[in-house]
Amino acid sequence: MKNNEFKKKLAFASADIFGGGSFNIVNFLYPGFLALTVGISPYWIGVVILVARIWDAITDPLMGHISDRTKSKMGKRRIYLVIAAPFVLLSMFLLFFPYSFSSTGLRVVAVLTSYLIFTTVQTSVMIPYYSLSSEITSDYQKRASYNSYRLGFSIFSSILCVAVPGIVVGMFGDKAVGYQVMSLSFGLLFALSVLFTGLFAREEIQTPVVETKLSIKEMAKPLGLRPFRQYLGMFLVLQMSMAIMSGLFFFYVDFYIVKNETFLGNATMVGLIAAALMFSMQIVALPIYLKMIEKKGKTFAYRFGAYVWIVTALFILLIPANVNPVAIYIVGALMGFGISGPGLVPHTMYGDVVDAGQIKFKDRLDGQMSGFTNFINKIAQAVGLALVMFLIGLAGFQEQSFDGPTIVEQPDSALLMIRIIMALAPLIFMSIGILISFRYKIDAKKQKEITEAIHDSSISREEILEDL
Repeated sequence: MKNNEFKKKLAFASADIFGGGSFNIVNFLYPGFLALTVGISPYWIGVVILVARIWDAITDPLMGHISDRTKSKMGKRRIYLVIAAPFVLLSMFLLFFPYSFSSTGLRVVAVLTSYLIFTTVQTSVMIPYYSLSSEITSDYQKRASYNSYRLGFSIFSSILCVAVPGIVVGMFGDKAVGYQVMSLSFGLLFALSVLFTGLFAREEIQTPVVETKLSIKEMAKPLGLRPFRQYLGMFLVLQMSMAIMSGLFFFYVDFYIVKNETFLGNATMVGLIAAALMFSMQIVALPIYLKMIEKKGKTFAYRFGAYVWIVTALFILLIPANVNPVAIYIVGALMGFGISGPGLVPHTMYGDVVDAGQIKFKDRLDGQMSGFTNFINKIAQAVGLALVMFLIGLAGFQEQSFDGPTIVEQPDSALLMIRIIMALAPLIFMSIGILISFRYKIDAKKQKEITEAIHDSSISREEILEDL
């Protein structure tokens, strides 16, 4: 029995190799790829990201609506993972294709088109997958366990996608060939991981097809549930902080921490090692946060990790240029330990929030909630990243010009802006998440009451909802 449960957890967690890996390969590497290989300015990078996220504003809620209303032998969700798997490979290849048009306009259009294709495929996988996380089991503590496996797979994939792609690209004298080999290799890994979950992750909760029609009002219905708004806020500030930090991380390390080495044209592993330590500590910390959830509750674990993250990030302002790399390794490890808590907790909350929505709305709106969550999340990330790229551009950050000399240094004004943003983003956003967490009321006892009310119509649902 335990062996079957373990296999089910592995099957469920597999698809987040794509979820976590693609998130970090894009956030950590894509801005640098566009600025220093394709030769697009930070301003245009911001525009590309923003337009792609506006497109997500259409596709995310639409995918959630479609999956809630899907009827197939594989259920509502897994069918889309099976269908989308081969397109994951294709979209990764296009995303990191090193377009070399002499016209900046053509390069921007090509990059934007590739990014739109990738985000569409990503949506067709991740929206049903997020919904599956609330249907895989109905047990409060098991949801935390399943999602810890999922986050472990996600973080492990993140380590691979921060460290290995650069190594693969560097193995080839021609970067164009290197990026194509890298994208095909990781695209195949992602496609297989998605296919595995689609074929073998059997959901415990199966609900009837939702019959309501598509409308703006219907898509926004989950906002009528207070715990959903609170969950959304805590998840949103986490993702914005991570997107901003990861988007600037390698700029910070390469042009500030190992400033002299970069100027001399020497490649270093400092950024890769620091990132690997950060993600490794997230995995190491998972059992600690799981125990914390069991003893103190989910919101306590969220706040504890957020406090560690905030304090550690502020040290970025104190670290001097060309410092001994050990300093950034320590900061990266401590930051990873902090991120692990708020990184895990919203995933474990999602199923509980969907349960609460079922007693309020009479339907189980897994897909609708995940679609709306991702829509708001991606818009916020896009605005945050676009603003960040605009700010460092305003501060004088230099992109790689087409057929120009290799960029080996950045002005002090740009480096100062990068440091300020990386230090203050967690303080600003995670403080908001901490405040929200104090108002979130679904604990193990309350979730048990919600589950009982779902199966027993004689229990007053109004009283339960008033206490949330």
